[in-house]
Amino acid sequence: MKTRFQSISSERASALIIVMWIAFGLVAITLYFGQSMSFELRASDNRAAAIEAEQAIYGAARYITNVLARVTEPGLIPATNTYRSDDLAIGDARVWFIGRNDRQNYGINNAWGLVDEGSKLNLNVVTTNMLYYLPNMTPELAAAIIDWRDTDEDLTEGGAESETYMRRTPAYTCKNTNYESVAELHMVAGMNAEYLFGEDSNLNGLLDMNENDGETAAPTDNRDGRLDPGFMEYFTVYTRIPTIGTNINDQAGLQALFQTKFGASRAGQLRASPPAAGGGGGGGAAGGAAAQFNNLFEFYYQSGLTAEEMAQIEGSLVCTNATNALININTAPEAVIACIPGIGPENSAKVISYRTSNPGQLNTIAWLGDALSWTYQDNRTNIVAAGPWICGRAYQFSADIAAVGHHGRGYKRVKYVFDVADGYAQVRFRQDLTYLGWALGRQTRDTIALASNNKR
Repeated sequence: MKTRFQSISSERASALIIVMWIAFGLVAITLYFGQSMSFELRASDNRAAAIEAEQAIYGAARYITNVLARVTEPGLIPATNTYRSDDLAIGDARVWFIGRNDRQNYGINNAWGLVDEGSKLNLNVVTTNMLYYLPNMTPELAAAIIDWRDTDEDLTEGGAESETYMRRTPAYTCKNTNYESVAELHMVAGMNAEYLFGEDSNLNGLLDMNENDGETAAPTDNRDGRLDPGFMEYFTVYTRIPTIGTNINDQAGLQALFQTKFGASRAGQLRASPPAAGGGGGGGAAGGAAAQFNNLFEFYYQSGLTAEEMAQIEGSLVCTNATNALININTAPEAVIACIPGIGPENSAKVISYRTSNPGQLNTIAWLGDALSWTYQDNRTNIVAAGPWICGRAYQFSADIAAVGHHGRGYKRVKYVFDVADGYAQVRFRQDLTYLGWALGRQTRDTIALASNNKR
């Protein structure tokens, strides 16, 4: 039999065990709620950082409208030393404008700044023959791209109309009107992610680690140490001619502009209208009354202007006869220049080489003739073919804005397209690109992490 002392000791031991279990439970509950509150605090902090980044992007977009408004001459691209394009502090947030390097350095290092939409082909006016010269383009895909936007159901050879799309799941009809965004190419028969994005899966113009690892991680790439872009890099839908300026077929307006810029004597030597059919050189404004300049390039050759004089007035000129989607030869990559009629792939390398060697001439189209040793008499066919497609100024800009909040958290990315063709900056397009993931590269990420650690 248990003694009274043994009974009391047993009861006390049982009570101690119960108390310990209760204490253990309370401690576990306390730790659980403490950890939960820590997660909630971190989530709230990340959300606050994301809000900072979002607001910083709005501020950066407003900043760009001011940058564009300060450009003194219409159509010139803001000089990179006149505005901050990387690691711009807005409150506790930091902002970058993701730009593009030239093709020689494309994808190797980060590039910052605005991107000229005029360096691309406009999907709504480009022709089938021009599309053929793009890298990785096929005749069938080129035909399908044109069929998507044309206004009929007539099938281009190798293309696709509603009959093709109605067999898909879900079914849909061919649009048969203009593209509203480049992303619409997703809908075109034969298009896939490899064609559209190339190796640049996050559309940042930078060769990221997963874009140079073969088939280890998406996207599939050839692991050659250079970035091969897709069609998204070469297309736009936003380019259009300016509405403010002197029309090149307004003879009175041209004479007034010539006199203002060059004086009465020189104005008398220049032509404010093209020579009559079959006519030659000669000064003055004489010529066939019905004759008109068809584009700025023809105007330059036939007006008698020097390259330096053309540069002085080009930003003040408009041409309603030209296509509403001019390609800026001062910024277009070689792949786009190769698509321009009259230039083609046989001359595109010469254009890029001359442009790279003569950066001081890149405020006009006049240098193109020198680059190709063109004279109007000997190369009239090429000049007439290229003229309707080219310009030397920029009127639409994309700003691919990435931002982080405090401590490098809350990453956001939004793309804007600004249009200054009407004389002031207006937003034509806005798209959230945060879903594409980190786009600032490893070096910038490490810099942000180091700065964040130093602040703590």
